[in-house]
Amino acid sequence: MLKDFFVKKKKYATVPSTRAKQEVPEGIVIKCPKCKKIMYVKELEKHLYVCQSCGYHYPLSAYDRAGMLFDEGTFTEFDRDMISENPLHFPNYMDKLEKDKQKTNLNEAVLTGKGKIEGYEAAVAIMDKRFRMGSMGSVVGEKITRMIEYAEKAGLPVIIFSASGGARMQEGMLSLMQMAKTSAALKSFSDKGGLYISVMTHPTTGGVSASFASLGDYNFAEPGALIGFAGRRIIEQTIGEELPDDFQTAEFLLKHGQLDQVVERGELRHVLQTVLSIHAEGSDGAWDPASNLKNPSMN
Repeated sequence: MLKDFFVKKKKYATVPSTRAKQEVPEGIVIKCPKCKKIMYVKELEKHLYVCQSCGYHYPLSAYDRAGMLFDEGTFTEFDRDMISENPLHFPNYMDKLEKDKQKTNLNEAVLTGKGKIEGYEAAVAIMDKRFRMGSMGSVVGEKITRMIEYAEKAGLPVIIFSASGGARMQEGMLSLMQMAKTSAALKSFSDKGGLYISVMTHPTTGGVSASFASLGDYNFAEPGALIGFAGRRIIEQTIGEELPDDFQTAEFLLKHGQLDQVVERGELRHVLQTVLSIHAEGSDGAWDPASNLKNPSMN
């Protein structure tokens, strides 16, 4: 199993407290939505917003995740000023975008850039479900594509954190075209020997799950993440059968071979660092033969 290859560390990164408070209700204590345990917010922050009672992973903003992922002072953001327009003249679309901008401090549903993880540089895209439920419109697809193209030219690996409800309905066919555009960019990147690590978080659904989120050389996910294309009820009505209780969870996908590993948030930075070190220039490319994974090298 791939999980046997990675040596666990007890090292935790620090999440910036000012941005973290945007994701957790104000106050001294908070109740876990899964196990209902009452805990101190400061204690939850110390454990990277993972409930120590049941393992529930609270959603993270894009900036919080970048803060816990990259070495301090190494992250550089790409294309922050790119903003969506309203090509289909969808009613109230621009007003909704403006509200999300004010709520999230983002101009769109994805943060792109580059940074270092334990000294290993990588290009990254981090989706934020607070912005239009992380839906993929023209700007989201364009930002991810530009990041991949930059990584191809610079010879950097790519890491994408997915959190999305799918394609953005307000942009119709233009949003669906982003599935092909991002996938084509990854194909070119892969043909040049590029390493792509996909990390699926809750939720990763619709057109995002059916495009770049599932195309990683390594496909990881956070525990309990909902991952799938169509909704559970639609599938049950279509096939006329009742689905398992854990259907479309990260654990279900791991059991059926669609994921390489389910990684707890506290271990994710180390797992990514380990993969990057294997594929880094000058590495001997050693990996666990039991994992049965190919070992493409960076050019």
